[in-house]
Amino acid sequence: MGVALPGQMPRRWLHSAIPLAVFALLLVYLWARNLRCGSGTQSCIAEGPPPFQVQQQSGPVEGAEWEEPQCLGPQGMLGRIMRQFRASLKPEGDVELSQYLAGWRDLVRFVTPLGSIFAFATSEASAKVTALEALVHGPQAAHYTSLGTMVAWERPEIASSPSRASGSVSMLLLHRALRWSQLCLHRVATGMLGGPDAGVQCSDAYGTALAPHHSWLVRQAAHLAFLAFPGRGRLLKLMCPGARETEARAALARAAGTLEDVYNRTQGLLAERGLLELA
Repeated sequence: MGVALPGQMPRRWLHSAIPLAVFALLLVYLWARNLRCGSGTQSCIAEGPPPFQVQQQSGPVEGAEWEEPQCLGPQGMLGRIMRQFRASLKPEGDVELSQYLAGWRDLVRFVTPLGSIFAFATSEASAKVTALEALVHGPQAAHYTSLGTMVAWERPEIASSPSRASGSVSMLLLHRALRWSQLCLHRVATGMLGGPDAGVQCSDAYGTALAPHHSWLVRQAAHLAFLAFPGRGRLLKLMCPGARETEARAALARAAGTLEDVYNRTQGLLAERGLLELA
């Protein structure tokens, strides 16, 4: 039998001890984690709110005692906006133009008093709403009942001279502006204390939704306008008067979710028809 050389036994023992030590530490960690989670004093669920849910700051957003704020009620502007836009989503997958434009009219009325940047961002949208309303109620109204019927009617102009397809171009511009409105409302609703201010978040939303389609001069003007953007607390009070902060945040998150549903439906219809870059 060979005799073990000095130093061989400690090295062999060390190679066996390292995996055992790691395994033991893992067991200790799992035991401690289970003990902490089961104690009821600390949650082991990942932190952070899921999309379109308000960050809870003083209890559940919509607990058993939560009452729907007036801004979502029959006379509330946010409630009117949501109902009009929801009604535009036809069961067969189209978008009804009259309801869509009614929602936009209320949205413009809602955001214009909130500050110059909202008036700036919605000024073009207001003009496009007027242009589309003239078509919806004009001599060719039968062809402007929905997004689908409008695009079918304007298909020859879209193929030969896109700029002449006034209804489709107006719809596309409104579609982009709706994306900014939805992102801004969502970020005002879900922004956390200590995080970026509402002005910074809505400016970022402008950079995502509208800036790529604006000239350099317009982008600079928008940047200056965002410097005077109201603070989050002020916006919540203006957008949902009389409501507590958690209620106002929940109301805005609901409204933003409705706008996202309409945006996604319109985005799909425009994409199917190759109209996302019409203007």
